[in-house]
Amino acid sequence: MENKPLQLNTSKPWRSALALGLVVIIGTALLAVVNNLTRERIADQEQRVVLEQLQQILAASQYDNALHRDIFQFSNENAFPQGQTVTAYRARKQGQPVAVILRFAAPDGYNGRINLLVGINTQGQLTGVRVTSHKETPGLGDGIEVERSDWILAFDGKSLQQPPVEKWAVRRDGGAFDQMTGATITPRAVVNAVKRALQYFAAHQQELFEMPSDDLAADSP
Repeated sequence: MENKPLQLNTSKPWRSALALGLVVIIGTALLAVVNNLTRERIADQEQRVVLEQLQQILAASQYDNALHRDIFQFSNENAFPQGQTVTAYRARKQGQPVAVILRFAAPDGYNGRINLLVGINTQGQLTGVRVTSHKETPGLGDGIEVERSDWILAFDGKSLQQPPVEKWAVRRDGGAFDQMTGATITPRAVVNAVKRALQYFAAHQQELFEMPSDDLAADSP
């Protein structure tokens, strides 16, 4: 009997590979379309959140520029330690400086970084302080949130003269600021960070308002 050579059907694996490749291409294309459609919506939402946070620090009636666009980023290890990048939002009215809002972190909270927004007007007075995020202990350190306590509102109107700079500490350390029941490390971290921000502003006020906007920062919400 004549032996016929065995013929392998290679067309089926190729068809499967082609089909799989088409699925991947179509899936990638669909993902790109969805990403493009949602990217602008997400950016708008993030920008809205930022503007809401900024308006808690400085009322919109006090400035007439695009606050979230008149910004630049900088670093200063003495005032803002651990290599963090600070974002400065500049508020102006009829072209004149009104206030700056600094976004930075107190690095030494009980459970790590406490992210802050600190507004300072041209007289060196605080227009407001807000905690934007933290990992402090619920029921103790989370009293720094304005939604949970009015503790953070005690900063409104304060400056390096009121109280005097030597009183910029919690009461346990001989300062003018209350600590929280069962929590001293958290408020101490916030008070010290705000004090450093005021000192930086006092030394660099002109620079803060005269630096050109950071193009990279301006593209972000």
